[in-house]
Amino acid sequence: MLADKTVKEFLEETASKSPVPGGGSIAALSAATAAALTEMVANLTIGKKGYEDLQEEVKEVLKRATSFRNSFIEDIDRDAKSFNKVMDAFKLPKENDEEKEKRKIAIQEGLKNAASVPLEIAKEAYKMMEIIEKVVEKGNKNAVTDGAVAAMMARTSVLSALYNVKINLGSIKDKEFVEMLAREVEELEEKINQLEKNILAKVTL
Repeated sequence: MLADKTVKEFLEETASKSPVPGGGSIAALSAATAAALTEMVANLTIGKKGYEDLQEEVKEVLKRATSFRNSFIEDIDRDAKSFNKVMDAFKLPKENDEEKEKRKIAIQEGLKNAASVPLEIAKEAYKMMEIIEKVVEKGNKNAVTDGAVAAMMARTSVLSALYNVKINLGSIKDKEFVEMLAREVEELEEKINQLEKNILAKVTL
C-alpha cells in the first residue's frame, strides 16, 4: 500500500520510472494534507480561551476533517489501482478479433474508471473547502496561515485531480460520458479558483 510508506519511501517511488504513484495519487495526498492542517487549526481552537462559544462547531469541523483525511489517504491507492487496471487492459492478448474486442472494451472501461476516480477526489476536496473556510474565519488566529495553506493545498488537489480526468477523457470513445465529465471539470475549475480567493481574502495578518 502506497499510503503505508514513509514520506521518504513514497517520494522515492514517485520519483522512479514507475507510472504510479502519479498525479492522481499526489492530488489525493495534497487533499489529505489540507485535511490534516484543518484538523490542526481545529485542535488549536478547542479548549482555548476566547473561543468558548465556538467549541461545538469546531469539534464538528474536526470530526469532518478527520473523515476527509482518512478518505483521501485511501484515495492515494485507489487512484493508483485505477491506473494499473488500464495498464493491465493494454497487456491483454490481441491474437484474434474476439481478443481484440475484449481488450478494447477492457481498456475503455479502465479509462472511464481512471477518469472517474480523480473526479471524485476533486469533488471531495472542493467540498472540504467549506470547513477550511470555517477554521480560517473562526479558528485560532495564531494558526490562520495554516488554514490558508490548507485552502491552497485543497485547491491544488482539485486542479491536479482534474488534469488527470482530462488526460483520460482524451482516450475515451463514449462521447456522452466525455461531455458529461468535461462539463463537471470546467465547472469545478471555475468554482475552486474563486472559492480559494474568497477564503484567502479573509486571512488577516
